[in-house]
Amino acid sequence: MSFEPRCLATAIGSLPHADACQAAQIVLRSIPDAPIWPQLPATGINEQMEVQYSEGIPRVVIDREKERMFIDTTGDYSMELAAFYENFLAENLDYFRITPDFAKGIYALEAALETAGGTRPFVKMQTTGPISFGLTVVDENKRAIYYNAEFIDVVVKALAMKCRWQIRKFRKFARGIICFIDEPILSAFGSSTYVSVTRDDVVAKLGEMIEAVHAEGALAGVHCCGNTEWPILIDAGADIVNFDAFDYGDTITLYPEPVKRHLEAGKTLAWGIVPTNSAKIQAQTADSLVSKLFALVEDLCKATGLNRELVLRRALITPSCGTGSMPKADAEKVFDILRQVSEKLRSGLGATA
Repeated sequence: MSFEPRCLATAIGSLPHADACQAAQIVLRSIPDAPIWPQLPATGINEQMEVQYSEGIPRVVIDREKERMFIDTTGDYSMELAAFYENFLAENLDYFRITPDFAKGIYALEAALETAGGTRPFVKMQTTGPISFGLTVVDENKRAIYYNAEFIDVVVKALAMKCRWQIRKFRKFARGIICFIDEPILSAFGSSTYVSVTRDDVVAKLGEMIEAVHAEGALAGVHCCGNTEWPILIDAGADIVNFDAFDYGDTITLYPEPVKRHLEAGKTLAWGIVPTNSAKIQAQTADSLVSKLFALVEDLCKATGLNRELVLRRALITPSCGTGSMPKADAEKVFDILRQVSEKLRSGLGATA
């Protein structure tokens, strides 16, 4: 699926605000051509990145007193799994919906887009990835659910259906839909902590979710906010590889051949050039970040033999990660500078929405 965004700006997901309508307005003001629905972890446990996507997964237990979630694998759960797979096979997307109690931002953005009218080039949404979900969420014995073959299959399929539900919900508002699969835990791939997590399994699980996104005619991105083995995301079939270009921009050049194939196939790199650390964002301007990006692009061109114009045509611009843990003023600065960086780059390319 060919995609040439020409340095269009979008974002990762979380904002620190508690008011969903306010967060949606910040999004629409800053990234109007590819807005996101804002995830709001400050509103409570329901909007934590795994809990937010837990509805419809059998045997989920949310312990609000201890502020944790686990999956209870004790006893006979055959009927619950049967009901889950029945709804999955019937493609009953409503069964996998994310309700307002778990994602106020979905409904705030939907209302704001309805009010604004018209269609936008893109709307971008996001779902926690199966590797991060599976290795973070545990069973009743505190064993990662990733290692339970029955339940990790359920998790992958539930998350895939949540992607499809979101895409259908927002399709009428945009000419194109982007769905990111957020996999922060892949920054630890290959470490001793996750030595039993194989490359082939990561590719297969991500690939299943990417196929679900493609089944709805949308573009699939994978976001990782640390260093990882970037060809894994390419091999899984991602249209968009999103990386922290501010702190790890040089790591993409370590894989020149896969990255070259990815871009020549009409796919995209999403450069997370705007830092989401308060001290770092205060030390930056749009001009300094544009200069930093140009230097990184130049390094990539030297490594791959690609020309700069092609790399920039096949680029999205994003923050390095979500802004949910930042002070509100700093998060808003991230979004403001993001807008400026994109405008400067797109002006240089003669891009229009």
